[in-house]
Amino acid sequence: MSKRQASSSAAASPRKHPKRAPDQSSLDTFFGASTSPAAQRNPKPQTPARQSDSAQAPIRPVGRPSSPAHPRKGSSGNLQHSAAPEVIDVDLLDDPEPAGPSSSGPRDRPPFESGPPKTGSGQPTSDLGAVTKVSAPEYPSLSVDPIAFDLGVALWSPEAPAPYSFLAHALSTLSETRSRIAIINTLTNTLRAIIRFHSASLLPSLYLLSNSLSPPYSPIELGLGPSIISKAIQDVSGLTSAALRRLYNQTGDPGDVAFEAKSNVRTLIPHPPLLICGVYGSLLKIANSRGQGAVKQKQSIVHKLLVAAKGEESRFLVRTLSQHIRVGAVRTSILTALARALVLTPPLNLPTPATVDSPYLVSAELLAKVEPLPTKPSKKIVDDARLQVVDRFSAAEALIKKVFVQHPNYDHIVAALLEAGIDGLAERVPLAVGIPLHPTLGSPMRSLDEVYERISGTPFVAEFKYDGQRAQIHAVRDDGGILTVKLFSRHLEDMTDKYPDVISLIQHVFSSSPDLSSFILDAEIVAVDPNGGLKSFQELSNRPRKDVQLHEIKISVCIYAFDVMYHNGQILIDLPFRSRREILRTKFPPIKLSQPGAARLDHVESCHSEDGRDAVEEFWLRAVDSQCEGLMIKLLDHGEVVENAAGSKEKSRKKPLPATYEPDKRTSAWLKLKKDYVVGLGDTLDLVPVGAWHGNGRKAQWWSPVLLALREPDTGRLVAMCKCMSGFSDVFYKAMKERYAEDSENCSKRPLWGHVETGGYSPGVYFRPHEVWEIRGADITLSPVSVAARGLVSDSRGLSLRFPRFLKTREDKSPEQASTPDFLAGMYRDQQGKGRDQGGADEGQLVDVDLSEAADEDDDDE
Repeated sequence: MSKRQASSSAAASPRKHPKRAPDQSSLDTFFGASTSPAAQRNPKPQTPARQSDSAQAPIRPVGRPSSPAHPRKGSSGNLQHSAAPEVIDVDLLDDPEPAGPSSSGPRDRPPFESGPPKTGSGQPTSDLGAVTKVSAPEYPSLSVDPIAFDLGVALWSPEAPAPYSFLAHALSTLSETRSRIAIINTLTNTLRAIIRFHSASLLPSLYLLSNSLSPPYSPIELGLGPSIISKAIQDVSGLTSAALRRLYNQTGDPGDVAFEAKSNVRTLIPHPPLLICGVYGSLLKIANSRGQGAVKQKQSIVHKLLVAAKGEESRFLVRTLSQHIRVGAVRTSILTALARALVLTPPLNLPTPATVDSPYLVSAELLAKVEPLPTKPSKKIVDDARLQVVDRFSAAEALIKKVFVQHPNYDHIVAALLEAGIDGLAERVPLAVGIPLHPTLGSPMRSLDEVYERISGTPFVAEFKYDGQRAQIHAVRDDGGILTVKLFSRHLEDMTDKYPDVISLIQHVFSSSPDLSSFILDAEIVAVDPNGGLKSFQELSNRPRKDVQLHEIKISVCIYAFDVMYHNGQILIDLPFRSRREILRTKFPPIKLSQPGAARLDHVESCHSEDGRDAVEEFWLRAVDSQCEGLMIKLLDHGEVVENAAGSKEKSRKKPLPATYEPDKRTSAWLKLKKDYVVGLGDTLDLVPVGAWHGNGRKAQWWSPVLLALREPDTGRLVAMCKCMSGFSDVFYKAMKERYAEDSENCSKRPLWGHVETGGYSPGVYFRPHEVWEIRGADITLSPVSVAARGLVSDSRGLSLRFPRFLKTREDKSPEQASTPDFLAGMYRDQQGKGRDQGGADEGQLVDVDLSEAADEDDDDE
């Protein structure tokens, strides 16, 4: 389960921890919520009635006779109505409840049948007039070179809000390509058109493209179950739940089901188009529905959206509702496209930009000089005008990405861009207390020798890498003395309510420091015993997680602070680590309160390179034998890093390496030496690949991660125990995708091999078990997801492997010779006996997490 979980200050209600997008198991029940298994096995025969063709779904008016009506239009720009299951009767638009299914005729029809519905006699189904099908608007290609994209002609009605059909067109284009160039071009042209023709739709578009509704630290939770969406599709399309199930079995995607289900639906009167702002506003209404009747209200909103959706809108609307839009637009791509869009198309309401003086904007004269790209462009661009535009692109991208990682809030960024343009962005959206910045990430090393080779004599400090939860602590005391404290996780989620003891500690820090007004600390929250000894992450994960009261805390924690990014109104991230470390240690001394169970504040245990290599190696061995995960090696001063491409005959080059705090970068100024990274540490397992998920980012064309299983010798079953996405080369990925081609004899969307038990894992595809891989891991952990070895160590939980890494394919072994649950349980007991219970996740959520997946996702975003 990935730690990465990709959020607007628009909602006034309290935020909850964001829900993970529906997994495959919930999608598998997506369209079966209202149908019992018995009913699916033995469906009732349809009554023929007047229609003789049971394959056609009749379209007929439901309810009272038709009369002129004026549907009410809400503030979002969408029709406020409820639709009957099989036909949209304009007189029923304001009815509070949709009409129920008709019993006078069959409702089921083949999922992909096209053409107008017919009755058995071929006569119209109603005497109210002809039904109509409104075709989706035509838009130009969005994947073309943005410099050549023509905005001279409005893409929708002048001065009208941006239609959702345009965004659906963009999402459709994105879903059809894996080319990064095409993705960036499509996003750039989409945002250019929105900025030019309706800039108020820019913010909702960014959230909808990023599959979110608000910043990650103030998440707005949709709270939609699959049954709400499936019922809305069923009501709007007129299909039975069995027909929807057949559609889902054929397509495997709820958005595709909605598209096919609505493909034959006709309406008596065309509906006003959905708007981008309207769809986003409706999603906020769903998220903010509370109390009695909330489910009914959510159902009504989803129903109205689907009634008004046309063509591709249905597909991507349902994918958005199910929080899985399936396009290759990661955050970095969106920010890149936003920067390029602003370079080419600054907001119209700004004063005439001085494009000559701006390092980001381009003039019309310069654009006119850019030559069209050839059909087969060469690797090197020789067009001087285009090179100048590309330079502007690079400068704008660097600015927007820098602002975003320090202040990840689209609301604030878009407001500043529309008010002052890209030139005024950094001044209006600075790093601020209360808004988490993306943390600096460490680069993994395999040995101390590799560390010394990389840093080439630059002074460093080695620090214990504690096995806890990374926390970013924000605190500010206003002029009235009111103190505000916020805690954020590694992935910027607000976890303040989890740690009231930490809040109490910070209050003590301010009460004992009258000159202190604000700070941002980077720290690790670690479970400790009464004597200060370290406890495992597993014990930290047993603390309550929501609405925790101070008197309920039974597991004490220590805040091991290792960096400070902000202090008393001063931004410190541009200072070298030596200076930041000095401020941290002088301004925030260790604190141990006398109250039982109170949180503590301390500095990470460390060792300087000036102490000599022998001291550093001894310090490393202490880390290996302790409850720590390893070491973090951090440069104290700006230095240089040695670069030499493998196989290159050129001499090694030295590249400047700043010791600044680099948000969201995996920098060589921070090197991560973990116990599981060191060659030769830990036993290996022989596991069988039994499934996989579609990759993300750079790995989108491959299977990643892969689900691995043990074999139970008594039953012959294969039992899934962990996901793996580390240790593979690109060559291996390609070969694996060929070996496990989708819908081949080795790969299926459905579980065809019954002797495989996946437990809590729900892969996107299932593999035919026929080969064995050798896997090395860091530690064995109790897992709420895996059922491997359940009952051998714990009655309620199975065992899983932390940080699994592929070593090689065991061609000399068959699945019958794979490792067994007894062998895994023995490894776990040996680990416990050595005091190496690392049972939990690293640096993030208190759940069973595959950190190799999180690390690779970070790499993809970079």
